[in-house]
Amino acid sequence: MGSVVSSANINARSMDRHEKSGFGSNKRVKISTYECDSFQRIIPTLPDELSFQILARLPRLYYLKLKLVSQAWKAAITSSELSQLRRELGLTEEWLYVLTKLEPNKLDCYALDPLFRKWQRLPPMPSFVSEEESTGRTQSSWFQTWNVVGSSIRIADFIKGWFRRRYGLDQMPFCGCSVGVADGCLYVFGGFSRAVALNCVFRYNPCLNVWQEVSPMISGRAFSKAALLQSKLYVVGGVSRGRNGLLPLRSGEVFDPKTGIWSELPEMPFMKAQVLPTAFLADVLKPIATGMASYKGKLQAGTKLGIVVNEELYTLEPSSSLDSGQIKRYDSEQDTWKTIVPQVPVHDFTDAEAPFLLAGLHGKVHVITKEANNNLQVMQAVLQNNIENSPSEENIIWNILASKNFGSAELVSCQVLDV
Repeated sequence: MGSVVSSANINARSMDRHEKSGFGSNKRVKISTYECDSFQRIIPTLPDELSFQILARLPRLYYLKLKLVSQAWKAAITSSELSQLRRELGLTEEWLYVLTKLEPNKLDCYALDPLFRKWQRLPPMPSFVSEEESTGRTQSSWFQTWNVVGSSIRIADFIKGWFRRRYGLDQMPFCGCSVGVADGCLYVFGGFSRAVALNCVFRYNPCLNVWQEVSPMISGRAFSKAALLQSKLYVVGGVSRGRNGLLPLRSGEVFDPKTGIWSELPEMPFMKAQVLPTAFLADVLKPIATGMASYKGKLQAGTKLGIVVNEELYTLEPSSSLDSGQIKRYDSEQDTWKTIVPQVPVHDFTDAEAPFLLAGLHGKVHVITKEANNNLQVMQAVLQNNIENSPSEENIIWNILASKNFGSAELVSCQVLDV
């Protein structure tokens, strides 16, 4: 009885996948001339256009080392022309990016190439430095606001856990950032640093392999949720710091990556009240402790972690046993959730921001979780005999796409980039 865990039989298809288009493709991009060592060619004996065709067919995994060949190679590999050519030839690759936190105020990001099952560590993110200093508010004033939320909101317990352990209000570690994807780049929004809600935004460009600070949000917010809709990034909900503690935010804002401009959104239509009851705060805080995704042209926020894969909305619902969960798929016609994976082997770490994550890779739902031995696992459930209408634990095999020991680092978030 029980699920069978096996290693995925994924061969590292390096050149097979990259030879689909051949050198005779009719699609061309305009190749710019690089002023490296007086018009140095990428490959001395070949025209640059042909060199770009060759580089486009190489797996991305090799680009980091190929940039060291020469300045001309570095300029070509980091150019927009190469990215555009890979898109036109259908040679983009989906990589999984996992954000973790080991030190109190430092985030680390790792990228997984699912074909080769190789991990790469990204450059360090810029430091999160709050511009405000603590004004001396007591811990109890924060708890007065959080206590009315109720036990159904996990974030309150998470923040209290930090205070109970070793941090005071002014020494609270960085936490609560949200992550989104747009135009092939990774974005990290806001968060708490020393009890101050930040409005800073950082962008990771996988072609340049660099982090850059971009236009800040209009409002500082932590534990908000971000989603991409019609090529724009929406950041909604979350909390900020109010006069008497934490202030739930009903507002949202939208970011245009092309212009770098933020615009305010109307407040979410929750009832107004001077005294915030439990039900009200639970609704306001839904985008904090739960998921938000772009589904059927609209932003969908729910009480569970959710993603959209192949235009289907999936969610992972934890069980009461704290060591398993269920993956469900939303049926929009019947307005119901249907269980497709009855038991997911996930572990609940009480003090973790995100004990498990969901990702859509190559059209399949994957679960990212940590085991008790600190191994991070990227898993995919495979239904046997195509029994999807009445799945059972015995009909599921868990394929381990990748595994890596990250030590005591906590999971924060994950995203998939197709570059």
